[in-house]
Amino acid sequence: MQVDALDHVNIICADLDASAAFYAALLGLERRDGPPPSRPDQIQWMHDRQGRPILHLNAVDCPRAYDRAAVPGGETGAIHHVALACSGSDIVLARLKAMGRDFRQNRIEAIGLTQVFTLDPDGVLLELNFRDAPG
Repeated sequence: MQVDALDHVNIICADLDASAAFYAALLGLERRDGPPPSRPDQIQWMHDRQGRPILHLNAVDCPRAYDRAAVPGGETGAIHHVALACSGSDIVLARLKAMGRDFRQNRIEAIGLTQVFTLDPDGVLLELNFRDAPG
């Protein structure tokens, strides 16, 4: 047995539409309804260009197979942030500025990595990672 990749991150949203719009506008993820029997007003999946559902966004009142307390904008237990490997840092930075979102940049020169940190509408800390092209 081995882990092949991170499959997705699930976020409980105070405003499902606002969160889906945020991820579509900032990261260019495509919003799709979750699979039946889920309802579109309770579940939206955000897909990358290859059609992979990277984020599962759930409304507060969405039924869950394993339910536990999760408060949008509240503490997220031991998880500090969600990191996404990205490309197009100039585009993301321009989008953040146009959206009026706060963000911080960090550069780790030794490994050719630029990090952009920002919060989503529900207080989830995102780390958007941009690696230098091999050269």
